[in-house]
Amino acid sequence: MLEDIGRELSAMQQNIDIRKLKIEKVIKYWIQLSLVNFGWITDFDIVILRYILVYLYFPLVFMPYFKPLKVLDQRSDGVDCINFSPDGTKIIACYTSNSLKIWDIAAETEIQTLKGHTDWVNYAQFSPSGNMAVSCSKDKTIRLWDVASGRQIKCFEGHLKNVLSVDFSPDEKTIVSGSADKTIRLWDVESGKQLKKLKEHSGAVNSVKFSPDGETLASASDDRTVITWNAKSGESLRQLGRHVYPVLIVSFSPDSRFIVFCSADTTLRTLDITSKKGITSLEGHKGILTNAKYSSDGQIIVSCSVDKTIRLWSPEFQTEIQQLNGHTDIITTVDISPDGSKIVSSSADGTIRLWERL
Repeated sequence: MLEDIGRELSAMQQNIDIRKLKIEKVIKYWIQLSLVNFGWITDFDIVILRYILVYLYFPLVFMPYFKPLKVLDQRSDGVDCINFSPDGTKIIACYTSNSLKIWDIAAETEIQTLKGHTDWVNYAQFSPSGNMAVSCSKDKTIRLWDVASGRQIKCFEGHLKNVLSVDFSPDEKTIVSGSADKTIRLWDVESGKQLKKLKEHSGAVNSVKFSPDGETLASASDDRTVITWNAKSGESLRQLGRHVYPVLIVSFSPDSRFIVFCSADTTLRTLDITSKKGITSLEGHKGILTNAKYSSDGQIIVSCSVDKTIRLWSPEFQTEIQQLNGHTDIITTVDISPDGSKIVSSSADGTIRLWERL
């Protein structure tokens, strides 16, 4: 019987557009062929099915599958940003009450509250070593924190308006920031001094990222453009057209070759920045996207939206592979753990939710 399924699936690959194939349809097809009459599908059934189909020439089914794990936090104020630590054992969260907290995932407890910002905290993340964290705020400052003690190490000042995004260089020596003052600034971590100011955008810089190899910067702006930069010289390398709406998020693939970005519409877009190939669009969300990131192996992109869903995508097959539901309000951000085993999401519903890979 399995050999028959294998032959039929092989024939299916030759006759259909794999990008439009949904995993749910494959599972339904398998059940119809099975001699067993299931009343439900358990997690174990799904895992076994996926490994059988992968063995029988169907690579799309090998993509990760996630299920709800637990609600880590639930409170009246919303959560605006959340990110994993490099070892995947902690998360850092920004709350709409201007607070910034670090959580131990296994213990399900807050282990640090980082105090210093005087206004809305827009973004925070751990350093590549996990020993420090950096945050940015509507109070126009960037702050550097010691994770173990919760102590503020430095405060970087220079932006004239709301600081919307911040990122560490892979070697932890430099911080890059983007602001509503339309500038991108590079800062020396050790001295706290500003190294460069990049001024090519004509609108607020909503997102700025270092590439994993540290060679390139990418920025997304209200001026409806994405710009890539030489991280060392500050030279503008490429400007990606003018989109219909402001571009909200940009992020790199782990090999530094691709970027994923989203504007204030329902479409996710990817681009190979090393070639002159066109932009690839991924459609499925029913509302504005609020975040998108590659997994550490580059096999999936995880995104979230005001439509209250998290979606997983295959960059290779350019298709949606799973949808996660559970939040009852806008999902503000999402992250995937460095080992790819967990997803964390935050929402205006006041919850932090964890999802685990089967």
